Amino acid sequence: MRIGVMMGGISSERDISLESGKNIINNLDKSQYTIVPIEINEKKDVIEKVKDVDFVFLALHGQFGEDGSVQAILDSLEIPYSGCGFLSSCICMDKDITKKILAMEKINTAKWSIVRDIDNIDYDTIKNIGYPVFVKPNSGGSSVATTLVEKEENLKKAVELALKYDKEVLIEEYIEGEEITCPVFNNKIFPILTIKPTGEFFDKESKYKEGGAVETLANYDKETTRKIEETALKTYKALKCTVYARVDMILKDGVPYVLEVNTLPGMTKSSLVPKSAAAMNISYSELLDFIIELSLKK
Repeated sequence: MRIGVMMGGISSERDISLESGKNIINNLDKSQYTIVPIEINEKKDVIEKVKDVDFVFLALHGQFGEDGSVQAILDSLEIPYSGCGFLSSCICMDKDITKKILAMEKINTAKWSIVRDIDNIDYDTIKNIGYPVFVKPNSGGSSVATTLVEKEENLKKAVELALKYDKEVLIEEYIEGEEITCPVFNNKIFPILTIKPTGEFFDKESKYKEGGAVETLANYDKETTRKIEETALKTYKALKCTVYARVDMILKDGVPYVLEVNTLPGMTKSSLVPKSAAAMNISYSELLDFIIELSLKK
């Protein structure tokens, strides 16, 4: 089978995508697959570069990659690909829509407000949410242009930064607690990881720089573990995810709050999903085989 590993892209997360893609290429079983590197530099590259592959392993992140656009193109070309389909990819990329669905499903998530224009920040709503707040692009990832704002006078500058990366900006309640993540594969829970960033929060540097965060296998009591796993699975199903996704949460006083869902989680050496799989004695190469197998069945 000829597998095209699609990486790069046009989003602010291009550098992470290239790293994920190279790592996938290096670890795919060469005895099973013929591997075709596919680097995306502009949108038209997708159609031009997938003509001779049987399957696309998506290592893209961010807009035009994780937002359902590429998935829709591949669906129209009838080329199977890894991970979630068009609809769930599109929903999960939009944090505002994701949180609205979570709220409807009575799944805990931080309070939030959406801003589309620097002159229309609802300061009263933000005051009711309470400082500090996180300001981030609504459809961004890897914590690019994410700012922790502790005072109202710093809010406008943070929104201006985020608007450089997206047309909508999410202003979100800061929940003080332990950051955790829980991968879900085909409705089955993988081991929960706890994340302790060495910086102020789990920003891009903490995620991808060596030593930027300490990530360990969670060791909670049965009731807390049950709550986390139930929340992760309920979220996965509510957002119509398939194959695999990573549910990021904050645990406060034993209660999990969903932050976001990654439908194409990072696959670098320091990424969380491979670390969770390793806790089940699943090697990186075996994990890739598993993703391909599940994706071909969806």
